[in-house]
Amino acid sequence: MIIEFLIRLIADFAVVPIALLAAWALLWKVPKGHRFEAYSRVLMAGLTAYMLAKFVAVIYQPSTMRPFELLGVNPGALYLNNPGFPSDHALFVTVLVCAVWFETRMKKLTIVLICLALLVCIGRVLAQVHTPLDVIGSVSIALVGALWYSNVPRKQEVRTRGKSHPKHA
Repeated sequence: MIIEFLIRLIADFAVVPIALLAAWALLWKVPKGHRFEAYSRVLMAGLTAYMLAKFVAVIYQPSTMRPFELLGVNPGALYLNNPGFPSDHALFVTVLVCAVWFETRMKKLTIVLICLALLVCIGRVLAQVHTPLDVIGSVSIALVGALWYSNVPRKQEVRTRGKSHPKHA
């Protein structure tokens, strides 16, 4: 009973702290002059990942039944009534982790978010609502969406006479 509760907690509700921490970082740690560009990249990365996931789901479904259906048991977490590939939970948390890393470069927070995202992915598999392929596919698709961040400058630079110098605070 306790194990099932912990699996449900990890599989479903670990998404909440990820979303709250990502919202905090993106709202208060992105520099004011760069928020429009940052939020535009986050939106485009998320929409790209979501649309790509839906296209892939139409083209490729490894199974029409979820693991709990194949085993004839009750699901250990919430799920949508679809075959399950790719995992929406894994896609969402991976998109948020990428957004926080690429837009804020907050290493410690990103490590915490990665650990929580891994817990969500593992929890979805342990709850038997997804296979490992479902969550690996979602993470891969979200990383493709993260290509929108390829033009994010790593440090703010000041241009003088054609040369770039790091900006000193």
